Amino acid sequence: MLDPQTSVGTEFSSAGASATPWAVGKSILDDAEIFWLTTVRSGGTPHVTPLIAVWHADALWFCTGANEQKAINLAQNPAVAITTGCNRYGEGTDVVLEGTAERVTANADLVAIADRYRSKYGWEFSVGDGGLIGDGRNAAIVFRVRPRKGFAFARGDDGSQTRWLFDSA
Repeated sequence: MLDPQTSVGTEFSSAGASATPWAVGKSILDDAEIFWLTTVRSGGTPHVTPLIAVWHADALWFCTGANEQKAINLAQNPAVAITTGCNRYGEGTDVVLEGTAERVTANADLVAIADRYRSKYGWEFSVGDGGLIGDGRNAAIVFRVRPRKGFAFARGDDGSQTRWLFDSA
């Protein structure tokens, strides 16, 4: 179970604001339906794309086609940032995770992730060829991101910026 060092950035927070607990951040990650994934292209420029993802076993998991830009980028540079939250100015909390995307091919992991996609999104995947296979027989490769560093940006009257540092940081 993750237990990050947690601190509040007082210079970016309301007076007296407290840090967002990791349990709240984890709940936001578990409940979110859309995430924004940032990868790095071979020329060093960023590539940002929305996707769906699931929180499982202390990591964020997503899948993509092997020929999609994000997969091509990850084959060259596995560093990522993943963001989710609320697009309102005066309310909500945004969460950002930084980490390394690792390709996952272990059958037990893939079965667990297929189950999470089914329960969260209603998507049906079978497991095969080291990835997930959708209803249309399109194959997806699976990545796991264990967070190294994370941030929570809580807005409103008690706005705060929280930093989480995980053991792998």
